Amino acid sequence: MENGKHIWNFSSVGGVKRVNIESGDDLKALESLDQKLWTALSCPVHGLEIDAKTLELIDTNNDGRIRVPEILDAVKWITSVIKNPDDLLKQEKEFPLSAINDSTEEGKTLLASAQQILNNIGFGNATTITVEETSDTARIFAGTMFNGDGVITEDSTTDIEIKKLINEIMLCIGSIGDRSGKAGVSEKHINDFYENCELYSTWYSKAENDLHNILPFGDSTEDTVAIYNEVKSKIEDYFIRCRLAEFDPQLVEVLNMLVSRFEVISPKDLTTCMDEIATFPIAKIEAGKPLPLDKGINPAWEFLLSKFVKLIVVPKFNQNISLKESEWKSLSDIFNSYHKWKSEKEGIAVEQLGLKRIREILSGKGKEKLKELVEKDNALESEANSIILVDKLVRFYRDIFTLLNNFVTFYDFYSPNKNAIFQTGTLFIDQRSCDLCIKVNNMQKHSTMATLSGMFLIYCDCTSKIGKEKMTIVAAMTNGDIDNLIVGKNAIFYDRNGMDWDATVIKIIDNPISIRQAFWSPYRKVSKFIEAQINKIASERENEVQKTTTSNIEKTATTKIEESTKTQAPPFDIGKFVGIFAAIGLALGAIGGVLASFISGFFSLVWWKMPLALLGIILVISGPSMIIAWLKLRKRNLAPILDANGWAINARAIINIPFGNTLTHLAHLPKNSRLNLNDPFTNKKSPFLKIIIISVVFIGIIAYILWKYGYLQMWYFGY
Repeated sequence: MENGKHIWNFSSVGGVKRVNIESGDDLKALESLDQKLWTALSCPVHGLEIDAKTLELIDTNNDGRIRVPEILDAVKWITSVIKNPDDLLKQEKEFPLSAINDSTEEGKTLLASAQQILNNIGFGNATTITVEETSDTARIFAGTMFNGDGVITEDSTTDIEIKKLINEIMLCIGSIGDRSGKAGVSEKHINDFYENCELYSTWYSKAENDLHNILPFGDSTEDTVAIYNEVKSKIEDYFIRCRLAEFDPQLVEVLNMLVSRFEVISPKDLTTCMDEIATFPIAKIEAGKPLPLDKGINPAWEFLLSKFVKLIVVPKFNQNISLKESEWKSLSDIFNSYHKWKSEKEGIAVEQLGLKRIREILSGKGKEKLKELVEKDNALESEANSIILVDKLVRFYRDIFTLLNNFVTFYDFYSPNKNAIFQTGTLFIDQRSCDLCIKVNNMQKHSTMATLSGMFLIYCDCTSKIGKEKMTIVAAMTNGDIDNLIVGKNAIFYDRNGMDWDATVIKIIDNPISIRQAFWSPYRKVSKFIEAQINKIASERENEVQKTTTSNIEKTATTKIEESTKTQAPPFDIGKFVGIFAAIGLALGAIGGVLASFISGFFSLVWWKMPLALLGIILVISGPSMIIAWLKLRKRNLAPILDANGWAINARAIINIPFGNTLTHLAHLPKNSRLNLNDPFTNKKSPFLKIIIISVVFIGIIAYILWKYGYLQMWYFGY
């Protein structure tokens, strides 16, 4: 420190001057570091290779993003509750209890809570604690009656009646898990339960106070209504048919529908046709006829009608022989009050307990006892929260420096043998492995923005071989060739846990990979162009030949056309062909002249200038693409790729050529390995091609020497 101000150290990493976080003092002074010097200003909570629970604890406003103020609050808190902030740089998984600053009240509480956790899980003599231990709340609170979360379970009481009541509340209203993982009820569950009990009891009291109208058949009214509803439509159908028969007696046979429909089923076993028989009228149709109740009933309706008679007709009309239409209509009015009462039902949630049990609960002291238990549990909230706070302490102790190395700086990304938290694994494809692989949240948004990175990117859909989970990744190709990289190519992806995923290329963003690849790029493009043109010409010629052949066959198919042709073939026009040959000769002469001029100019050079001329030609062809590639490779930037994934990157993250070569590894034979070059399946090369090439080169050299010393001109021109 100098004059009360912290002295920061910086390093130039990835084209940007980045701060070095090297001590606990740097951590404590982090809030004084200008945010313009931070590499990132925000990052997502999920989808990174760091414990998401730790990031959730830092994300105090629960918006799914970590921002600078939240980072500063987390660092300020953790450095205040441990003795030596330098310990955070160790990133240890085991937290020593001796590291807690017990000179403060919060520190004392944390130490006591940590010791309580170890006691609860059976490690009372331990001097260290881990995230696995602090996060196992089910084990920590398993043996406690109260855990400060306001939820009571069966274990919260020894009273059998209260245990029963808790189970009834969970049955009717639902439950919530407490910190031990057991199902229980909160004060809200209790209030909702008793409110439903009150509503149901009050609603039922209305019927008890007006039994004659609401429950005309006493306790069997509900069953009676059910039977009435089952036969209602069939009986109404019967009386309508009888009225139609009275309207027109000739319709009786049609209304009964018996003869024609019975003829269809008569050959069958009628015991299997009851559903169809049930569609027949309930009794024989006659004008003005009451509904018979004791005989002449459709067999499919006999059972239901007998119950209807027993429960309704006999009690109401004191007879069981027949039912007049007027009597039937009077029955519907009997149930009006009942239907209105049923429509006003309240407290349905507790109905399954029965009226008797509901009123037992309301008359007892269960509600007061349950609330007393909730109050006892809430009284331990502070102590229980302190136990939960230990989990935050241990997580920050382990993870906070890792987060800073990937947020304030990109130290982990630019360090050899380390992976940043956004690097999700390694993609193996086309004899290379790519370490810069990042999960993609929104494919369309990501691919649009990632084009600004200047990198050759491959998007892959990945499917886990174990859980059949799916995800999309983007991999940066920073070394090697691109000839075999196409959409649809399959690969294997290994995540940070070593699990393998099937990967398929779904999109490619094309940018230079290396200067070597850019050197050959023009030749490859010309080669592909020539190949495409040859294929095009060959295809056109094939179609033309096929068309001509087909046309000739059609012309010669009939002899009539041949016989009707009396005109003689036109004479051979030798002048025309002379002109064609002359044109071809001029073209070949022009091409030959150009080649002769080029060869003449080349051979006129001094011998040591010839390689320079060839080099110049090569540079003219490959130079522009190499220069463009060099400029782009110097500017490859990771920032757009991360920005497209929800980060807010505050500085460039350049991936130059040397660093890029470390992110994509090519296949190499192991050191001291042996290679057998005797491939039995290699193409057997003919020696004639080599002989011809050597002969042409030899003749060219001889011709150059003869031309150089004038012998060629003397022999050809005679001087």
